[in-house]
Amino acid sequence: MKYNKYLIFFLLVQFLSHAQTSDTALDLVQYVNTLQGTNSKHELTKGNTYPTTALPFGMNTWSPQTGNNGDGWKYQYFKETIRGFQQAHQCSSWSNDYAVFSLMPVTGALELNEDKRAAKFSHANEIAKPHYYKVQFENNITTEMSPTERGVHMRFAFPENKSSFLVLDGYTGMCGVTIDVINHRITGFVQNGKGFDQVKELKNYFVIQFDKPFKAQGTWENRKGEKWANKLAAEGKGIGAYLQFNDGETVQAKIASSYISYDQAQLNLNRELGKFKKLEDTKEAARKVWNKQLSKVVVEGGTDEQMKTFYSCFFRASLFSRKFYEEKADGSPIYFSPYDVKVHDGYMYTDTGFWDTFRAQFPLNALLSPEMHGRYVGALVDAYDQMGWLPSWSFPAEAGSMIGNHGISLLTDAWAKGFRTFDPKKALKAYYHEATNKGPQGPSNGRHGWKEYFTLGYVPYPEYGEATAKTLEYAYDDFCGYELARMTDNQFYQDVFSRQMYNYKNVYNTKDGFMEGRNKNGDWKTNFDPYEWGGPFTEGNAWHYLWSVFHDPQGLINLIGGEDKFVQKLDAVFSSPNIVNVGTYGGKIHEMTEMEVSNMGQYAHGNQPIQHMIYLYNYAGQPWKAQYQVREVMEKLYNSTENGYPGDEDQGQTSSWYVLSALGFYSVCPGTDQYVLGSPVFAKTTINLENGKKFVIEAKNNNKGNVYIQSATLNGKKYTTNYLKYSDLTNGGVFEMEMNNTPNKTRGISADDRPFSLTKK
Repeated sequence: MKYNKYLIFFLLVQFLSHAQTSDTALDLVQYVNTLQGTNSKHELTKGNTYPTTALPFGMNTWSPQTGNNGDGWKYQYFKETIRGFQQAHQCSSWSNDYAVFSLMPVTGALELNEDKRAAKFSHANEIAKPHYYKVQFENNITTEMSPTERGVHMRFAFPENKSSFLVLDGYTGMCGVTIDVINHRITGFVQNGKGFDQVKELKNYFVIQFDKPFKAQGTWENRKGEKWANKLAAEGKGIGAYLQFNDGETVQAKIASSYISYDQAQLNLNRELGKFKKLEDTKEAARKVWNKQLSKVVVEGGTDEQMKTFYSCFFRASLFSRKFYEEKADGSPIYFSPYDVKVHDGYMYTDTGFWDTFRAQFPLNALLSPEMHGRYVGALVDAYDQMGWLPSWSFPAEAGSMIGNHGISLLTDAWAKGFRTFDPKKALKAYYHEATNKGPQGPSNGRHGWKEYFTLGYVPYPEYGEATAKTLEYAYDDFCGYELARMTDNQFYQDVFSRQMYNYKNVYNTKDGFMEGRNKNGDWKTNFDPYEWGGPFTEGNAWHYLWSVFHDPQGLINLIGGEDKFVQKLDAVFSSPNIVNVGTYGGKIHEMTEMEVSNMGQYAHGNQPIQHMIYLYNYAGQPWKAQYQVREVMEKLYNSTENGYPGDEDQGQTSSWYVLSALGFYSVCPGTDQYVLGSPVFAKTTINLENGKKFVIEAKNNNKGNVYIQSATLNGKKYTTNYLKYSDLTNGGVFEMEMNNTPNKTRGISADDRPFSLTKK
């Protein structure tokens, strides 16, 4: 009997210990550092990020502000003062922000000016997690934030017996505020940032509910610094408000906003924050949401730093694209369209540029967040209905930045993976319109040089800037148009796009062995230098754009002269001198410096065009070189610190590259259902799919030295193929690999083992 008691006690202790360990293991937010990549500046970016406090794909994000109002560099790690806590929507420092307002606690004398009110802080007194941000200033004011999808819960703790002011700054454009003294509330709107250049009607309505009464209040404007004591309402450029509370007060502020109306903003506040009395309640709810998102991928068997890097990247990859829809009282979706400035039922998303994100961020979403992804591609076609174009860079309306027409990549990729949330005939009609017109908003709204591209088979240079890069990306997009037409039995569009999808061949110069610029007469650009940036290329050189044939690697292999020469050229990317010819840029841009700092030859991972290139070894019979190089990049160029990225993070793309690559595969050609194999970082990875199934990746003997796949099985059967299908992953199962420190040069080398290519041999 005594033995049984001891046994029961022992089992209970073991159970509780296991439960605690399991709970700790699933508290994945502990590994995330939202300061990753924030030590950035114009000359050299280490991510170009800000410490985002938000929920996954949330409509609003929140950030401390070290930069001036209107400066896209909203938070830089090396700065010593904070001047506000912002609602933010920024994709990149280069694109700036929109719909911004900020709050800043002040003690001592009331200071309204953003420079004078700025307070010193130390990173030692800063906590930066997805669900919670906290900082204590040197003046002993403490600010805390925890997010909801369309709002935030803030708390400002002022030092004992010290004056307690709060400044609301309306940022750079039109804004209005109304102070409700009786109900301890401020309502207002802002209209600022680049997104409002195209959408004059768009307003960001906000409601701020305080839990303490005001001792004094007034309004002000931030251009000349005028202030009006006890004036409870004002409207104009740079309008803001200020409040005074009792000395030494601790004040909570619940904030929510809407693009539809004040009433909707209040509804958002009530729904998302109404049940949370204390910030700790909101913080815990946000922690659970993030742990649910992050636990979609549970990794084991890596170092602590690898865990931190993985989950910090996964966090950043889970922010884009942002929800632009809200919910009615009955919970159904509704949104103000930035495209036709009308209110619609349904879903809408924004704040991303497809030139960056079609490559990995959307293929990652398709795998880990399929419900949202299905809504996204459906909303993409709705956007076409509303403005007559497929978006290419939404911020929040169509900005048309960068090059290519990659909306079709998202649509085709979704269809290839089984998503049926849009009309493919309408999608093809929309893409045909993109491919045969030039829109008013930037290079990728329609096509620069579309007539010449159709008649000559390429975009001529110097008649058009970035012409060779455009030719290459148009050819890939035309493949996507062809492929969607083929999968949906649309012969008309198959005939149209099949003529152009091989156009990449027309800008390959056999003499030099590179893609090059050529003029309308067919002459190649003179004085060719593969190290020269710009001109016919976009933020890169000929070394980077040679590989932009996502859909036909075998065709590229044939152009270059066969597998041996192709592999030699891939090798040469890493062995070539790490030099830069600034070309038409006239001076160094940060991407050039980042390539030099990375010190991997001409491999410029800090920018998107070459990020898939390592995986091309799989197409030429030497997959072990992909396995080696991908692990080198992850080990050398990524970490979890403020210096965590090798260049701009770019709306989740560079993070998604890491997340997919750490799983052991990558989306070389979106528009197909394949993820091409590399080398996984962790000994075991469990992908917890939305459909309730699990896909487990086991890499036995995996460590920093054992990067080579010796053998593999999929669900117990020998597996030599160098890719996994989307259905392999989503059906669940076990993918098991034996890893070693020497390559197996006999595995995965047959023609049948190679990933998709239009040209078969």
